[in-house]
Amino acid sequence: MPRINPVDPAEADPEMQAIFARYQRDRGNIPNMFRTMAHRPEIAASAAAHLSAVFDTGTVDGKLKEMLAVRVSQINDCAY
Repeated sequence: MPRINPVDPAEADPEMQAIFARYQRDRGNIPNMFRTMAHRPEIAASAAAHLSAVFDTGTVDGKLKEMLAVRVSQINDCAY
């Protein structure tokens, strides 16, 4: 059981619902870390903007960046 319960998308404020909708559209799911950060929408919006800047810009393909993130989490014995 998580220490902080994730926010149900239906109960999120409008700003979070927009972030949730983008993740649902782009990834097919809403990452649990964003459902948890939804308790503080300003933090979630900042994190979403940061991840977008990392994964959606530059010359390295986004899928390769995602694979690298998964591999780094494996190396660090961290569930991703």
